[in-house]
This record gives sequence, structure tokens and C-alpha cells, in this order.
Amino acid sequence: MLERKMSKGWAVCASVSAFLALLPGCNVGPKYHPPAPPAIKATNYKESTVNFQDAQGWKVAHPEEAMLRGNWWEIYHEPELNALEEQLNAHNQTIQISYQNYMAARALVLEARAQYWPIITAAPSWRRTRSSSNQVFSTAATTGRTAGIWNAPLDVSWTPDFWDKIRNTVRQAQYSAQATAGDLALERLVEQASLAQFFFEIRGQDMLQKILNDTVAADQKAYDYAEAQYTTGVGDYISVAEADTTLSAAKASAQAVSLLRAQYEHAIAVLTGQIPTDFSMPVRPLIYTPPAIPTGVPSQLLERRPDIAAAERTLAAANATIGIGYGAFFPNVTIAASAGVQAAIFRQLFGMPSRTWALGPSVSQLIFEGGLYRAQLHQYEALYNSDLANYRQTVLTAFQQVEDSLVATRVYSQQIVNEQEAVKSAQSYLNIEMDRYETGVDPYLDVMIAQNTLLTAQATLNADQVSEMVSSVQLVQALGGGWDISQLPTPKQTGAKPTKVDYQMQK
Repeated sequence: MLERKMSKGWAVCASVSAFLALLPGCNVGPKYHPPAPPAIKATNYKESTVNFQDAQGWKVAHPEEAMLRGNWWEIYHEPELNALEEQLNAHNQTIQISYQNYMAARALVLEARAQYWPIITAAPSWRRTRSSSNQVFSTAATTGRTAGIWNAPLDVSWTPDFWDKIRNTVRQAQYSAQATAGDLALERLVEQASLAQFFFEIRGQDMLQKILNDTVAADQKAYDYAEAQYTTGVGDYISVAEADTTLSAAKASAQAVSLLRAQYEHAIAVLTGQIPTDFSMPVRPLIYTPPAIPTGVPSQLLERRPDIAAAERTLAAANATIGIGYGAFFPNVTIAASAGVQAAIFRQLFGMPSRTWALGPSVSQLIFEGGLYRAQLHQYEALYNSDLANYRQTVLTAFQQVEDSLVATRVYSQQIVNEQEAVKSAQSYLNIEMDRYETGVDPYLDVMIAQNTLLTAQATLNADQVSEMVSSVQLVQALGGGWDISQLPTPKQTGAKPTKVDYQMQK
């Protein structure tokens, strides 16, 4: 008889569960609509239009040329840079931090999805009790009695997602994980661009060191000549003093270059996950010319910047959070079932008379909460509007960075052309003054002025060449590198269990 009642109870439980599962969820939150992209009227970026494309030294890649893909740093055709970037991708710890944040966000998706399923709990127990002999209303048969009880219950509890609370929670976690993936891509791009900039800065320091070393050598010859002239009585001591001052200043400047170069080298070591003590880069004084970088058309920028994609996904997550806030106004329905066995003697535990069961739904609705839920809903809506403004600001900043990098690259390239002429003129000026000094026409002071003029022109030219390369890297970074929105994981992919590749990335 008890078995038939128990079977009937489980049948009722199954029927109620099946009926509730068939009920469609009621999405009480607002439907998400991606923000409308800004109206972009221009077909080209302002700083790459026809007004500047014919400027001497300035190269603009046409929009129809292939866009940057994959390993963007390979456009510089520098094997040493390529090797360093590969080390960065494998060992950079800042990227690893962002990657672990992404993996944690994916785990939150799995946690949210777990709410779809019922909770099953088993709690076997054994107790031994003794009743009091001094109970006033107890019979003699029940007082002073010692007894043991075995209990093996199995409890099931399930909360159907009537108001899309769980669905919105899952959506919020998925969109947040997508935003974290965008942050990871952005962090990777920032670290890669920083490495490239430091690389070209070091090569610029190597070239500056060569310039200063050549200057020291030339000043040493001038000093030796002035001292020889003074020793033989042809020249005066003031020329020796001036030559010595110029030589000492050049030596000091040459020594100062090593400080900044060492700091750049240490930064590259940290970026590539190495201890600066064990890392060094060979000295290579090189002059680089940046390649023509394909910029694409302005409308493509929204799909190429990981920070824009992350800002949009953050906005979607905020919209899902509003849905969670709306769901708080509706009642919670819970279906609970319990079955098990209970007996005083262990050998009787699994007999039919020892079986127990219970079944019943419950509904809870908060009647008064002092305006808490409404205040929270207003908070979620304000955060959504804040994220919307942040998205729009991110878009504006992206276009600003592209235009800034374009104009910087253009201006530096034009300055380099003019500065190269200045170096040639300064060299001619120095040659003439040396001849006039050696023939006794001009004092050594004029030679010193010509030397400083040449050194300043050479240092400025080198600085402009380095700045042009750094600006080209910044332009690549502003364009999103080789990233595009197709690399952003889908909501479904964010909820996938970690693969073997994911575990390898964590090492």
C-alpha cells in the first residue's frame, strides 16, 4: 500500500515538473538593441585625404589595399622584432592576467547555467537519543527510553525560470565574458605595440650613440689639433680650452645615452617574461622607414577595435542586468520532492515499511521591501546609460587616436625630409669652418658653433626618425592591429567547458 502511494507521489511530481517545463518563460526585461553606429560621412580619414597624400616623404596606403591581419608587426620586416613578439605572446604576464580574467568570466557563465537544473541532495545520518524520565505528561512506556534512528533521505528542489531571471543571468554572464575577451585582445595589442615602440626606441638610441661617438672622435681630433697648434706656438690657449670644453660635453652626452637604452632594454625583458638581469639586445644603429599602413575606411574601425567590441558587450550585459532587476518583482516558484528510508534498526532500513516521501510546490512573494527593488532597477538603468555613454566615448576616442597617429606620421615624415637637408647644410658649414680655422682665418669658436649645429641637426633627425616609427606603431594600434570582431567568441563559446588548449594557455 505504501509502495503504491509512493509511486503515485513520484508520478504526480513528474507530471507537475513536465507541465511547468512546458510553460514558456516570460522575459520581463527590455529587449536588447545594439547601439546605432555613428553616422560616418567621410569615405577616408581626414589626415589621409588628397590634401596630404602628395606631401614629400608621406606615403598613404589606399583603403582598398589589404587590411592588417594576424601578426601585424611582420609588416616591418624585422626578424629580431618578430622573435621578441613571439616571446611576448607566450610569456607576457600582463596578458596572462587578462587571460585568467577571461577564464574566470567563462566559469561564471557555467555557474549561471547551473541554475537551470534541480538541486539534488543526499544526507544519510544516524542518531541515538534518550528521552527524559521526568516528563510530566509522558507515559511510562516512553520515558527514560534510549533509541537509535537510521535515516537516508534524498531531496530534490527545482526553481522553474518563469520570469527569465536565470536566462537573463546567463545572458549577463555571457556578454560579460565576451567583454572580457575584448579586454584580453586589447591588452595583448597594447603589450605588442609597447614592445614594438621600445624596440624602435632602442635602435634610435643606438643610432644616437653612433652619432655622439662620431662627434667625440671628431672633437678629439679638433682638440689634438688645437693643442698641437698651441704647443708649436702657432695657436692660442683659448682655442685649446674651447676644444676641451666641446670634447667633454660630447663625452658626457655620449655616456648619457646608455641610461635610456638600458631602461628600454629592461622594459622589453619584462614584456617578454624575462628577468632583465639575464636579457640583453645587441647594439644595432639602424635607420628605419615605416611601411605604408593600410588604414581601411572609417566605417570599418568599429569592427576592428577590441575596446569598442568590449564596450558594446558590456552594454549588452547591462541590459540583461535590467532584466534581472525586473524579475525580482515576480514571485519565486519552487518545486520540492523528498524520498528516502528511515528505521530504528539498520537491517530494516531498506524494507518497504521504511520508505518515506514528500512532494509539494511553494510560492514566495515579497510583500513589502521599502522600495528596494525599484531603487535597484533605477540603479541598473543608470548603469546601462553610463555604459552607453562609455561606448560612444570609446568610439570617438578610437577615431581621435587614428587621426592623431596619421597626422603624427605625416608630419614627422615631412620633418625628416627637411631635417636631412639641414644635416647636409650643417656638415658643409662645419667643413668650411674647419678649413677657415686651419688656415687661420676664423677662430676656433666658429668651429665649435658649427660642430654644435651639426650635432643638433643629426640628433633632431634621429629623433624624428624614431618618432615616425613609433607613430606608425601607434597607428597600427589605433586601427586595432590585426584583430577584427569575428575573433570575439560567441555567447555559446563563452559557456563551453575549457579545452586542452585552454589549460595549456594557463601554464
